[in-house]
Formats: sequence, C-alpha cells, structure tokens
Amino acid sequence: MFSQLQPVATDPILGLMAAYQQDPNPHKIDLGVGVYKDEQGHTAVLKCVKKAEALRLAKEDSKTYIGMAGDLNFNQHIEQLAFGKEHPALLAGRLTTAHTPGGTGALRVAAEFIKRANPSATIWVTTPTWANHISLFQAAGLTVKEYSYYDYNSKGLLEEQMFAELAHVEPGDVVLLHACCHNPSGLDLTFAQWQRFTQLAKERGFTPLVDMAYQGFGVGLDEDTAGLRHLAAEVPELILCSSCSKNFGLYRERIGACTLLTEHSKAAETARSVLLSVVRSIYSMPPAHGAIIVSHILDSQELTALWHQELAEMRNRINDYRQLIVDKFKAEGIVQDFSFITRQHGMFSFLGINKAQIDRLRDEFSIYMVGSSRVSIAGLNHSNIDYFAKSVATVLK
Repeated sequence: MFSQLQPVATDPILGLMAAYQQDPNPHKIDLGVGVYKDEQGHTAVLKCVKKAEALRLAKEDSKTYIGMAGDLNFNQHIEQLAFGKEHPALLAGRLTTAHTPGGTGALRVAAEFIKRANPSATIWVTTPTWANHISLFQAAGLTVKEYSYYDYNSKGLLEEQMFAELAHVEPGDVVLLHACCHNPSGLDLTFAQWQRFTQLAKERGFTPLVDMAYQGFGVGLDEDTAGLRHLAAEVPELILCSSCSKNFGLYRERIGACTLLTEHSKAAETARSVLLSVVRSIYSMPPAHGAIIVSHILDSQELTALWHQELAEMRNRINDYRQLIVDKFKAEGIVQDFSFITRQHGMFSFLGINKAQIDRLRDEFSIYMVGSSRVSIAGLNHSNIDYFAKSVATVLK
C-alpha cells in the first residue's frame, strides 16, 4: 500500500525554516515564521505563564480525562475575553464552546461542524488568507472559494470589489473573516467596514466564521474584538475560532477554542451536542495543560494584570518596529513609499517587492521571507534591522 504513495510538496514556510537553519551566515534573518520573538530573537515563556505553571503543579492531583468540551472554566474565560462579560449573546446563553488543540484544531472542528450542518456549504476566504485555511476546509470535504480582500497595488482593502462579491454568496454558505491582525497582509477592516459586513450577512443569510489568532496583538484586547462583538450582537449565528498561541505565548501547548453563537439558548444545546460529537470523532478529548494555565492566569487579578502588561509589551514592540522599518528605509535612501506598514496590525506585512528581489535577499544576504514578500515583523530587532534596511536598499536599486 505505501509503495503507491507520492511525495507531498514541503510547506513553503517549513521549507524556509529548514533553509534558514542550515545557513551558516552569522547575519542571517528569519522573517518567515509567524512566531513572536523578543529583542534577543528568542520566544520566551511569559512570566505570567511561569507563575501559572507553578500554581498548576501545586494544585494538580489527577491526570484523568477532562471531557470532550475540555476545561469548562477556560471555555468561560475565552467567551468573556472574546465577547466581553456583558455581551447580550453571552448573557442570553447563546454561546457554546469547546476547547481545542490549538487554533488549527478549532478550525478543523469548525469545518467538520459545518459539514454536518450543511454538507453543500461553500466556505469563502479572503484573497490572500492564512496558507493553511484552504487545505483545512478541503480536508473536511468542503468547497472553498475566495473573495477579494487585499489590493497589492494600493496596499489597502478592495472594499467595493469585496462587498460586491459577498453580495452573491448563497444563504447557508460560510464567510471567513480575520478578527484582527490579518494573516498574511496585516490589513484589518475598519469598524465601519465591519458594520457593512454585518448588514450584508443579515441580508444574504450566510454564516460568518471569524478566525481570531491574534487578539491583543493589534490595538488592544477589547479594541481587537470590536468588530466581532458588533457582528455577534446582530447576526443569528456565528462561528469563532480562537487561539492562545500568540497572546499567551503557548505555541507548543496547542490551546485554542471553537465557539458557536446560536439563535437562542435552546439551539445552543443542540449545537453543543453536535460540536462534541465532532470532537469525539477527531481527537476525543483535548489536552489539559495549556487551558488550565490560561484559566489560572485569568482567575487571578495579579496574573491577569501581569499578562496585560506582557501582552502590551509584545504589541508595542511590533508596532514600534513597523515605524522603525519605515524610518530606516528612508534613512537608506529608499524612495519607494512603505508608509502602509505603519497602518497595518499584527506580526505580518507584505513588503510588495518582486520575486527576483526576494531571491536576492535570500541568496546574497541570508534574509528569509516567503515568496509573497510577507515578512514577520517580530523577526527584526536592534541588532539586525540596520542590516535588513541596507540589504533591502541594495536590492531595490
């Protein structure tokens, strides 16, 4: 049986990681992988996480299963974090959540749930979107189509084209939207555009699927969910997939959540039974460690305050480097306008340079980025940003 298999192409980002690791150049820079790094180029464990882990070790008295929905305290915290403690949907009992193995696990659970709810549904994703979105949904047997989003020329939103295309989405289809810090473009919707999207969802009868992998990395914890909260207050149904990888730094713990918003509390009970059946058929029950760490942090005023501080430090460092990139490029005499970088949010941005220039940066200067020119801002620090700016200036001449 195995002899019939054909090799599968390496994921471009994973291939980039391997090439970077093998590069002997001491000045090499990795701008490909979407992982937060500090000034030393290290993805450190947050202080609040260290404290919560000590608390977990002291309190844990069993390794038994935690159930298909996962840690219920964590689920409640995630709902409140995403929607706010006083959101009408939460107060009305219209939300149900299962904690999942990472944000990717949440998306796969959502895909299987959609397949059971409406096997003929098409999922619409932004052009471009996170590279794994399409394969995740297709693996569940769903049809995936794209709608216009990012304008590579203006570095802005293709607003009219986007809404014109979404106006033809069929009732019962699903439209994926990034809550904040759009990956890979860094371009987010304004609140007015969220309002417009909400109105269209109500008119057309499609179901929004909001992917929120970066809450707190854009403007702030509440600010990054303003569009989501407005949407959830207006539409009858919604799916939210969230992740704690970035904002809690819990990448390898694989902790996320899939939340369903239903039309009323009775429907939430039915949806929950289907959601848990999906979970049972994929991985049965999620791991506990990451979820309980998050719960310990959010159960404690002291640890929550420390988390807010550390999250703000990560967010501010990325935002500062967005401005610093523009300033350094100007200082190197680059005349091309890169000011759009400062108007984006999160870890990613397209530089907008061509493939030949991307190849030169890799081959001559050991600067690694994916072929779309998407860069991870967090890969820059004070020890390499001058080298980066000079290298870009050289290939742009």
